[in-house]
Amino acid sequence: MRHINLPIFIPHLGCPNDCVFCNQRKISGTMCFNKSSVRNEIDSFLKTVDTENTEVQLAFFGGSFTGIDREDMLYLLGIAKEYIDKGLIGSVRLSTRPDYIDGEILDILETHGVKTVELGIQSMSDKVLSACKRGHNADTSRRACRMIKERGFELIGQMMTALPCSTAEDEYNTALELVSLGIDGARIYPTMVFSGTVLEEMYKQGSYLPPDLDALTERTAYVFSVFARMQIPVIRIGLQASDGLGDSDGIVAGCYEAAMGEMVISRYYMNRMLPLLNSMKDEIKGKDLIIHCAKGEISKIIGHKQTNKMKILNEYNVKNIKILEKDDIMLYNMVIDYN
Repeated sequence: MRHINLPIFIPHLGCPNDCVFCNQRKISGTMCFNKSSVRNEIDSFLKTVDTENTEVQLAFFGGSFTGIDREDMLYLLGIAKEYIDKGLIGSVRLSTRPDYIDGEILDILETHGVKTVELGIQSMSDKVLSACKRGHNADTSRRACRMIKERGFELIGQMMTALPCSTAEDEYNTALELVSLGIDGARIYPTMVFSGTVLEEMYKQGSYLPPDLDALTERTAYVFSVFARMQIPVIRIGLQASDGLGDSDGIVAGCYEAAMGEMVISRYYMNRMLPLLNSMKDEIKGKDLIIHCAKGEISKIIGHKQTNKMKILNEYNVKNIKILEKDDIMLYNMVIDYN
């Protein structure tokens, strides 16, 4: 069945902590929340969906859901359970912080149809978490991940690249540890400098300098390579385009690109191809290069704005490039041949 999320945004609710990078109201594109409107939002959404052939998952995003007022949390989960019991919604997913996970919370989630927990881990480096004023350490994240998996929930790990004090190796090691903790999927968010945050002040004072677009793409592709190698689905790379992100009180620095996901995956493919192409450099000169890939990956191998294709044509002097899909090639793999 087709899967679709029905998003309900609860910006910054449930989180008393102010991480240096965080302005949830701008990130979610939502400036306020009225819980009494949730039923109308669900009903309006369901009118547009063929529920018999679609798995609908109600998703509470934008804030730390398990940290909001307990009465409000139970109210929202109660509404979700009503729709689940009617067969209109399959399950619930939510996003929260590692320090808002415990046995009692998981008991509540389990009895209200929650299937997926997205955990905002950001980094597994205590140095980075401290610099970001995250309010917890890496052990808190490890504990939360283990508890969620032991209870049978699907776990999505959310992490960031280019945070203050973070290095490419810190980020790579964070991805490795998330895999070892059994995540079922990942989101990767390159750091953006939002107005009204401590990070903006750090940027203005010169204590935080965001990487340029090329460096940011390379670092994020380095992280992506961990998940690709282990066949962990990456649900999203970069912030989703929404109203307000590009205006003067939105992102002030950090190379926001709506196509960041495509750029990162394209860079990953190019990095995979370079050793192969270098080993064949003399043989492929003047020849037709043929690249076989998994279904749906042709545009990513060509590269954002054809960057990969042009790089190969210009640097390896091949006559032409053909990219063909093959059923027997696994995702993120390829076979390179020449005529």
